[in-house]
Amino acid sequence: MVIGGYCMPSYKYVIELSDQDKAELLDIVQKGNSPARTILRANILLASDKRSDKYMTVSEIATAYHTTPTTVQTVRTSYCEKGLEATINRKKRETPPVPAKVTGEVEAHVIALACGQPPEGYSKWTLRLLAERTVELGYIDSISHVTISTILKKTKLSLT
Repeated sequence: MVIGGYCMPSYKYVIELSDQDKAELLDIVQKGNSPARTILRANILLASDKRSDKYMTVSEIATAYHTTPTTVQTVRTSYCEKGLEATINRKKRETPPVPAKVTGEVEAHVIALACGQPPEGYSKWTLRLLAERTVELGYIDSISHVTISTILKKTKLSLT
């Protein structure tokens, strides 16, 4: 079914908020301190409550809150399947997407190398030479000279 240019999602979930959930949602909406997305989701759930005298259909909610029927249905589905907390609050990442390759320990070794005497035959350290030596000494599997530069810039060290 198409309404206002949007494909209408199927009407699958009936929302009946508990008194506690309703109070929490009203608190979010009334205070207005939460992110806009959280407030929108709270409004959608409040308007979707079958027990409320202000109950609205999916298309009415979408129109009233300037969103799509699909968004309304997604919020309703999430509430029914995952509960209030998962629907309202954005899930925080438990770990970064990729663990940092260069740890503080590696940085300390690079800085110590840069502050020390250059190898025999060289008058000073170069970025590439520091990168090679860091790998040779087994501090890290591989590292680029650009990363070495970044490490030294953070500590305001210069190779000149």
